[in-house]
Amino acid sequence: MARNPLASSRRLGDEILVMFAPNSTLFTLNEIASLIWEAADGVTPLDQVVANDICTTFDVGPESAFLDAEAVVKNLAACGVLLMSDRPMGGPNELPEDSTKHAGGFQEHPKP
Repeated sequence: MARNPLASSRRLGDEILVMFAPNSTLFTLNEIASLIWEAADGVTPLDQVVANDICTTFDVGPESAFLDAEAVVKNLAACGVLLMSDRPMGGPNELPEDSTKHAGGFQEHPKP
């Protein structure tokens, strides 16, 4: 998972605000979603984020934390602000091949 480079974010206390440029949508991420957002580097798998960040910060078991984190990631990916891949992406600025075509309902059309 990686942050979509078309999204900008800013931390405000324990939360992060994310602005998604293609459709001008604003998201407010709670503490757990903020940890996931900050760890979304395109290389680190979700189970590692859960074990190293969420479970060490909050009093929660790994199975429950993973299910909740997975739901957060799926929701953010469905909105286009997080990009998903089954292999490392090389970082938050390197998009998977097809991610710019359908990010958050926004479709790029190649110039003729």
